[in-house]
Amino acid sequence: MVGQAGISTRKPRCGCSNGGRGNHAQGGKADAVNANDRDLGDIFGEPIAVYTRRQALEDGVLVDLMQPETIGLVREAGFKFPVAMTVGAFVATVAEIGKPLPEGQDIQGRLWDVLWMLACAIKTAGSTDRVKFRVSVWNGRRRDEVKLWSLCGSGDDGAPVVTIMLEGED
Repeated sequence: MVGQAGISTRKPRCGCSNGGRGNHAQGGKADAVNANDRDLGDIFGEPIAVYTRRQALEDGVLVDLMQPETIGLVREAGFKFPVAMTVGAFVATVAEIGKPLPEGQDIQGRLWDVLWMLACAIKTAGSTDRVKFRVSVWNGRRRDEVKLWSLCGSGDDGAPVVTIMLEGED
């Protein structure tokens, strides 16, 4: 069975409890409806500016884990929905751009650690669209603990997506 966050699990008790619809209008859409079935665009007006997930990926603010080099790990970890990381989370846990990794470390192994720890956290989180988790990262001298969180929300087209961020980022 596939859980709501797109993680393979026996019970769907994790991730997007709202079916991946997110918490607010995203992707340039102002079609969100409040509890009284009133269009929020009628109440607040159209958005002044919208920054889409696609733009964040193109600008390098998000690292797309659905690329050919990494999609296999994403799927192996059990994710069914597209996954991306903020560049800050990627640098802190996987690899700093242009810098060598400590001996015995590789990008695939470090990314697997992040995805596996997230998958484990989702399976124990209950019905929520946000999950906090930690990853231990070897820096060549000692292990550093990095605090992360993940959000399962709607992407630009309304389909569910997973975003991994450093604690404090949103």
